[in-house]
Amino acid sequence: MMPDADTSLPQHVAMIMDGNNRWAQARGLSGVAGHRAGAEAVKIIVDSCISRGINYLTLFAFSSENWLRPKKEVQGLMALFLAVLKRKEIQQFHDKNVRLEFIGNRSSFSNKLQQSMRQVEDLTSSNNGMTVTVAADYGGRWDIGEAAQKIASQVAAGELSPDQVDADTVQKHICLGDYPAPDLCVRTGGEHRISNFLLWQFAYTELYFTDCFWPDFEEDQFQLALDDYSQRRRRFGHLTNQKEPG
Repeated sequence: MMPDADTSLPQHVAMIMDGNNRWAQARGLSGVAGHRAGAEAVKIIVDSCISRGINYLTLFAFSSENWLRPKKEVQGLMALFLAVLKRKEIQQFHDKNVRLEFIGNRSSFSNKLQQSMRQVEDLTSSNNGMTVTVAADYGGRWDIGEAAQKIASQVAAGELSPDQVDADTVQKHICLGDYPAPDLCVRTGGEHRISNFLLWQFAYTELYFTDCFWPDFEEDQFQLALDDYSQRRRRFGHLTNQKEPG
């Protein structure tokens, strides 16, 4: 089991892992080399979350729009996914009691990659430590659209009436619907936007942006993000020091 979480820490952290290409270009390396270095950074952050008692980590690995990148880079990234998903690579996470899962439109990936995803999920499904979710071919609009389609099918089948459709209904059909919403989203690489990531889930998520490229985002950079988060006053729409009606 995970250690008790520090209440000053987020329970669920989301990461937009940006800057792999620019990190590689600055070193005269290929884009795939940058993604490979980024995969190593993931291991560091997972270990950091485990040591702190952060229960959920969601990583934006490949967006719906990333298919528009150069074909050679996409092919290299897919090959890297397969390499990382081999059992000998995943075994380290499994040994640490980490549960791994994927969200997104995985039907766009090759059968071999889909099979590897299922094998990883099956291998770690009984682990009850932290949960690492990898968003691959994921988009927030796609996610909401998928939820709406499922709800519409239930209404059409007479399983649900239109007046029963509300925010809670959507929550039940959205990705990560069974988990607490992300408390903190960290985006590396200097951009200040969420790029169609977890649009529904980020309603009250605290956002932290850093110029640090993802391959360089290690323990000290993560601590800076957590220190910043600890100073936030999360009101969830309420006024500061709002009193309950007497």
